[in-house]
Amino acid sequence: MVTPPIEQSTRPAPGSAARPSRVRDGGRRGGPRRRERWYAYGFLSPGVVGLTVFTLFPVAMAVVMSLYHWPIFGERSFLGLGNFRYLLLEDPGFLVSVRNTFVFTALFLPLNVVLSLALAFWISNSRWQQLFRVLFFIPAITPMVVNAVIWKMLYQPQGVIAHYLDSWFGITAPNFLADSGTAMISVVVMSVWQGIGYNLVVFSAAIDQLPRSVLEAAEIDGARGLTKFLRVQLPLMSPAVFFVTTMTMITSMQVFTQTYILTRGGPGDSTVTMVQNVYENGFVSRDLGVAAAGAWLLFAVILLITAVQFLGQKRWVHYEH
Repeated sequence: MVTPPIEQSTRPAPGSAARPSRVRDGGRRGGPRRRERWYAYGFLSPGVVGLTVFTLFPVAMAVVMSLYHWPIFGERSFLGLGNFRYLLLEDPGFLVSVRNTFVFTALFLPLNVVLSLALAFWISNSRWQQLFRVLFFIPAITPMVVNAVIWKMLYQPQGVIAHYLDSWFGITAPNFLADSGTAMISVVVMSVWQGIGYNLVVFSAAIDQLPRSVLEAAEIDGARGLTKFLRVQLPLMSPAVFFVTTMTMITSMQVFTQTYILTRGGPGDSTVTMVQNVYENGFVSRDLGVAAAGAWLLFAVILLITAVQFLGQKRWVHYEH
């Protein structure tokens, strides 16, 4: 008796069993995938709705408003680029605010970066470095309004600063916030004190990540002190320096709270910034169209400077150790 081959006895008949099997498998695979897809849509929907309502819609409205004469109360009329033309060619206050914003950034940015970097290296060798990081970071998490009010009391003619300048050095302090020669510097000093902690933490993290083998090799080759810092440590920290520089520039171009609380833009218009100009056009003059145009001009300035920074970073930022 001859036994038929096993493969012939178990092979399904052509066109009978294979097709229903693929349908059942596909159904098992498609069901969970379909449910997972709907789960994903459910998890994403709050973020998408929030992005649309709180970001995309306001941005679109700001574009539309900048093209209109848009008072808070009253008729609206289409102006095209009239609001931008008014700010750039007819409103002297806007150009003064641009100048003041650049002056603030030119003073605040290098002071903040250099001091935070120096402090980060100083506390990196201290046994109390964790305590120092917390102490320096406290002003960064304190509300800006509170910091500005405290510094406004310190800057008063009868305040603490004036008292110690007189008692220790015999110097009669000026009225820091009422003198056009010291008002902007006073705002910068307060802003550096408030913002130095965040950058210090970033630099401290970068210092902790410096490769020990490279530092030891540099020391064996004779690199010490300033040479070691400029030729070894600073290039290794260049991504952190670039990040800090970019973010500090963006925040300094948007300065508003401290100038508004300390000086309200005065004396005269010596400390009026671009954001304060936008605020006053929108909520004092009640012309939302001009305010939106000013906001877009500020955005264009920040975007341009940031783009230049990103193009320039290819020359001095090193991402590989």
